[in-house]
Amino acid sequence: MAKQIKTIQKLDAATASKIAAGEVVDRPLNVIKELVENSVDAHATKITIELEAGGTQSIKITDNGDGIAFAELPLAVERFATS
Repeated sequence: MAKQIKTIQKLDAATASKIAAGEVVDRPLNVIKELVENSVDAHATKITIELEAGGTQSIKITDNGDGIAFAELPLAVERFATS
């Protein structure tokens, strides 16, 4: 069985304390940019963007990226976790 490399880590307390409220989303474009960056980070080669009402009602991004390893799912929703 191949060794799985952890891609999500919990930030240390010193780093976490330097982070304020995170990114402020003031426009649908900011959401799309963040989600597309996540797709690229996941090595996606195909990214589809679907919007309703210019992104004010619905934004759907699908990709063929690697996704999150099952073992990392609990850590992915931890506060101050990063990849």
